[in-house]
Amino acid sequence: MEYIPHGVCSRLIHVELDGNIVKNVEFVGGCSGNTQGISHLVRGMDVHEAISRLQGIRCGNKATSCPDQLSYALKQAIGE
Repeated sequence: MEYIPHGVCSRLIHVELDGNIVKNVEFVGGCSGNTQGISHLVRGMDVHEAISRLQGIRCGNKATSCPDQLSYALKQAIGE
């Protein structure tokens, strides 16, 4: 599944689930070290747990962040 994030440097988020488990996440653009770190941390995590941990995180004075946008991507992936 692909998600186009809003309000962040990242241009695209690829999400792959195996049932309710996050199998793989790849960000296109954004801060490479941070987005790679987020991707590795959520791999193998229950999608609902990942959403609850990431949702609402802000980047500086922005209303959102790459982790927050990933929570939206995961919600879309599970149909919420």
